[in-house]
Amino acid sequence: MSSDTPSERLDVNGMVAVATGGAGGIGKGIVTALLQRGATVVIADIEADTTEATVAELSDIGPVSGCPTDVANEHSVAALADYVYDTHGRCNLLFNNAGVTSGGGGKPWEQEPNDWRWCFSVNVFGVAICTTEFVPRMLAGGLPGQIINTSSGDGGFAPVPTASVYAASKAAVSCFTETVHTNLIREGSDLRASVLYPSGGMLDTGLFTAQRNRPAHLARVGDATGRRSMTFQELKDIMTEIRGYEPEVADLLEHGNFVVDCVEERRFIIGRNIEDTVALLHRRAEAIGRYEMPDYHDMGL
Repeated sequence: MSSDTPSERLDVNGMVAVATGGAGGIGKGIVTALLQRGATVVIADIEADTTEATVAELSDIGPVSGCPTDVANEHSVAALADYVYDTHGRCNLLFNNAGVTSGGGGKPWEQEPNDWRWCFSVNVFGVAICTTEFVPRMLAGGLPGQIINTSSGDGGFAPVPTASVYAASKAAVSCFTETVHTNLIREGSDLRASVLYPSGGMLDTGLFTAQRNRPAHLARVGDATGRRSMTFQELKDIMTEIRGYEPEVADLLEHGNFVVDCVEERRFIIGRNIEDTVALLHRRAEAIGRYEMPDYHDMGL
């Protein structure tokens, strides 16, 4: 097996990057940071109108194009990969960033099968399908690169009890990314993987209103026990009431630059405030060693 150390740090200047969920929120911040550093970016997002608007907004910064993509559909992802390779001949950086909530209730038994199907189709199958479609082409190209999968502290480190399906999906992303990284090393390639844990404050993303893109055939079929979508401001107000003070809100472009910094350094873990997480993981490990229920993640609530 080759060394875990890749040949050198990355310089994204001149690289070709693909960002799913790149038309808004965390993805848009990453796309903007990449363009500012000289990368060529393809935004893959399920919302065609928003993708077109984001491409128009960012086109003065650098070479950017859009390709409407449903990451849960392998044919749509294959068309995306064909577009990228037909247009640019390569992909150096793959940001598997698209994500949704489950849209179900806060209690695990109030989640419907369609809540599982929708959340996992995007958060887990989307990452898997993009990996299956892009990584063989990236390996064949023989160029240095990085696959960056967006997870969450909720599930990636420990679950938030009121977000059972979402937490399970993000735990899957973290575990899957470890296996991708290890196997890329075993291939003797200069590709590596990273897992992104968005951090540094509340992030104003479309995750909270993801229901707008939920397919009709995966709609909830039960009563009104499901958690309704809420705006970012509504969630912020709730957290302010719980905490007794207004939470910090992250700057999405600053966050994007932080992510790109970490990609250039080829970090496996991309996140901030890791010290608190390490303490949580130690408590969890100690509880497991005692055959007890480990501590959960409160995500600052």
